[in-house]
Amino acid sequence: MRKTTTLIFLAGLTVAPAGAAPFAKGNAEAGAELHAAQCDGCHANRFGGDGGKIYTRKDRRANNPGQLAQWLTTCNANLGNNLFPEDELDLGAYLNQRFYKFK
Repeated sequence: MRKTTTLIFLAGLTVAPAGAAPFAKGNAEAGAELHAAQCDGCHANRFGGDGGKIYTRKDRRANNPGQLAQWLTTCNANLGNNLFPEDELDLGAYLNQRFYKFK
């Protein structure tokens, strides 16, 4: 019997298959640097100085790895940050490690 694995592809970004850590191929350290440079200022302005609240609020919009990947792509496109898919993967690895803890 042959076992297949399904991957989720969002705008070139690969999220790990079920059972593997989401964003496992991303570099969380590089993602932290990107977050500080590209994301934190905007989020801090929107949430009264604490940009981390966007990820920890009750009504957060990313409740699984696929949704987080989609939000990274959406923010990147809407803000014109010109991040590569690998950068989005690094951001996902950082955000998952720091805030989301998706398994």
